Amino acid sequence: MKKLDFLAIGDTTIDAFIRLKDASVNCTLDHKRCELCVNFGAKIPYESVEEVVAVGNSANAAVAAARLGLSSALITNVGDDDNGQKCVKTLKSGGVNAEFISVHNGAKTNYHYVLWYEDERTILVKHENFPYELPRLPSAEFIYLSSLGAGTTEYHGQIIYYLEKNPEARLAFQPGTFQIKESRRDGACFNFYKRAEIVAVNVEEAQKITNLPDAKPTELLEKIKSLGPKIVLVTDGVAGAYLMDENGKWFMPPYPDPKPPLERTGAGDAFTSTFVAALILGQKPLDAFAWGLVNAMSVVQRVGAQAGLLSRKEIENHLAKKPPGFAPEKI
Repeated sequence: MKKLDFLAIGDTTIDAFIRLKDASVNCTLDHKRCELCVNFGAKIPYESVEEVVAVGNSANAAVAAARLGLSSALITNVGDDDNGQKCVKTLKSGGVNAEFISVHNGAKTNYHYVLWYEDERTILVKHENFPYELPRLPSAEFIYLSSLGAGTTEYHGQIIYYLEKNPEARLAFQPGTFQIKESRRDGACFNFYKRAEIVAVNVEEAQKITNLPDAKPTELLEKIKSLGPKIVLVTDGVAGAYLMDENGKWFMPPYPDPKPPLERTGAGDAFTSTFVAALILGQKPLDAFAWGLVNAMSVVQRVGAQAGLLSRKEIENHLAKKPPGFAPEKI
């Protein structure tokens, strides 16, 4: 099989975005916990519903890589229903090699509901129980592993076994909810950290992985780096992002939004996958850092995680006119 640039592994789904109108947000004083609130037992009006097909962390990453000109494929599972057919068709149209997508007879494709209020979203998720099995893989410059549902412990074992047998494959790990829960030393996903070249998480995820609920981003960088990856990326929402590699710790602010964000789904996926893609394309880590933040900015201007993804030329055009303050700062 022909070598790929980018091979993503993870669940895919269809997201139904339900834009809410009559809702509110209640937060604790420190804003560490916020709740989306609607009137219980009432009829709640909504503004619109929009389906976004073939999304999920790894699917978004595979599309981002393809849009940047890389040969990209996705290993995922769908049902043989209409939704599964739509997912495969959409991924192919996005330039993603669909050869490694498993279609299961009699199964349903994952379908999530996204409660969209102002510029944030709360997602109602349901992962179908597929018979996960790693197919025969082509060689790839980078393996990009992200969110898989619960009940995939054995499947994660297959993936780590493949990585041990193929040390030349570089690994980027963007852990999802189940993988974060299995990040303890005796968990199914602990070994991915020491095998990874890149680990990417947001602040809240990093706090859960390290069991340090009050830790600051700089401390989180160090703690995750101690688990083994060469490069650690920690995003902090509208505050910016952090990077740690062999040359130290760095901070960058967000690339300025041309207008207020529409909604923030997929910003982290765009940032991380673009960082990885930029490395494959020969960029240095700090340049890849900037690429990722530009694509994250673009994604939040559109509905869903893929519509706003940029081409290489578009990212380079943004960087050519970047504001003076958009530069890495050593910390």
